[in-house]
Amino acid sequence: MNITIIAVGKIKEKHMKQGIAEYLKRLLAYTKINIVELPDEKAPENLNDTQMQQIKKKEGGRILDKIHPDAYVIALAIEGKQKSSEQFAEHIGRLSASGKNSVIFVIGGSLGLSEEVMKRADESLSFSKMTFPHQLMRLILTEQVYRAFRILRGEPYHK
Repeated sequence: MNITIIAVGKIKEKHMKQGIAEYLKRLLAYTKINIVELPDEKAPENLNDTQMQQIKKKEGGRILDKIHPDAYVIALAIEGKQKSSEQFAEHIGRLSASGKNSVIFVIGGSLGLSEEVMKRADESLSFSKMTFPHQLMRLILTEQVYRAFRILRGEPYHK
């Protein structure tokens, strides 16, 4: 299985970069994983709804350009389905067993994902009802993907 994380925005904090790099290194023992980092749109502080939608649409277009038609797409969205780590691992295992060779996780920018990206997604996943910075979600996602492979292999992990 090839996993790609498409993420809007740059990671600026050194400690975040180091954490993500560590999980990417650990994941090499289990799967191929790649991060595609896309630029975010600059936005003024006080956006109206129209401006917000325009920004999400621009970012969404860049995201959609990076998605292969055969890929299974999981959008990270606050309104998505929540799963335990074990359920997430089982789901990754089922996707792999069903021949899904390419799984793409999508993390939007600070305004979230466009309607077009959500329509393209095969499912949406939420890690919490809370809002997290998109940079932090990249770290959380890489850790949870690593944990999922550990669970699937019956290897120890921290509960």
